[in-house]
Amino acid sequence: MIATNSCRAMLSLCFALAVVPLFAEENPTASIESKYLKNIRQVTSGMVKAGEGYFSPDGKQIIYQAVPLDYPFYQIYTQPLAGGRPRRISTGRGRTTCSYFSPDGKRILFASSHLDPNIDATESKERKQQEEDRKSGRRRRYNWNFDPHMDIFEADLKGKILRRLTTTKGYDAEGAYSKDGKLIAFTSDRDGDPDLFIMNSDGSGVRRLNNAPGYDGGPFISPDQKWVVFRSDRKKTAYLQIYVIGIDGKNETPLTDNNGVNWAPYWHPTKPYIIWAGADHTNLDKGQRPNYDLWLIKYKVIDGEFYRSAKHRITDNSSADVLPVFSPDGKKLMWTSTRTREHSSQLFIADFEFEE
Repeated sequence: MIATNSCRAMLSLCFALAVVPLFAEENPTASIESKYLKNIRQVTSGMVKAGEGYFSPDGKQIIYQAVPLDYPFYQIYTQPLAGGRPRRISTGRGRTTCSYFSPDGKRILFASSHLDPNIDATESKERKQQEEDRKSGRRRRYNWNFDPHMDIFEADLKGKILRRLTTTKGYDAEGAYSKDGKLIAFTSDRDGDPDLFIMNSDGSGVRRLNNAPGYDGGPFISPDQKWVVFRSDRKKTAYLQIYVIGIDGKNETPLTDNNGVNWAPYWHPTKPYIIWAGADHTNLDKGQRPNYDLWLIKYKVIDGEFYRSAKHRITDNSSADVLPVFSPDGKKLMWTSTRTREHSSQLFIADFEFEE
């Protein structure tokens, strides 16, 4: 996914892009989290790990992926925020990811490889690898599997699959509905490498949104349904940057440009904010482990051009903080973090406040 778009010249406005170090800390000695996050609490437990959670339209439930104690791959679960046990929505077989509630709250979108014709062998291989890792004490580096049997499905709230939305050979995942529920943005490598696509919510009318070497993924359609935010490693393999592109495939604009990994961008539902997770990888070759934190920018669209302002650091915990999402009213932030006692990935929620 490498596009040739370079950063557009900024207008001579006070809102123009500020020239600041991308990973500069506002205060290197005191935590800044209390400025933006109140009442931080953990909302998942009892799983090997859990993450990538999203709110239901009424804000009363969440949907997320988690590795259960008795199965090696992520499965999809819903859970009421007021209390209650997780409910598995996926089939219980294969890899699953990228779940999302429909805007009317009646359907669920998720990607799954449960139709893998060799699923027994796939599961056996992963179980064997995990057992070897457990015995040796080895911790494998994170590596996302672009499973060629991954397709996007629509299910009801009980997990009954209503339809298979993608049938093309290759990896189809990372899907999310538009605000009106008529469109789905997703990632597919059906043409050789992962690019962005748009389809109608029933799986029809598939069209490519961009075409660039490398990986483009994790798309979300803006609240006004005019833009798509995503991540791409087009500039340097495995070093992700954040971009936006018009829903018509035009006006692609980079929002980050640094020697780091920036991913999981997400729109605020009512304010001109984009939040994402990022880490500086400059000293990775020197053995210095990068730490992922949450970052936020404000933006404006002027005459069809997208402009961003200075960046704000939202978290600075010594644990990893990734995959941030806002509640439907924008008053809460949920993210995946290893700030647990056992340092496993779990979902956390906080009351969100931001005043620039």
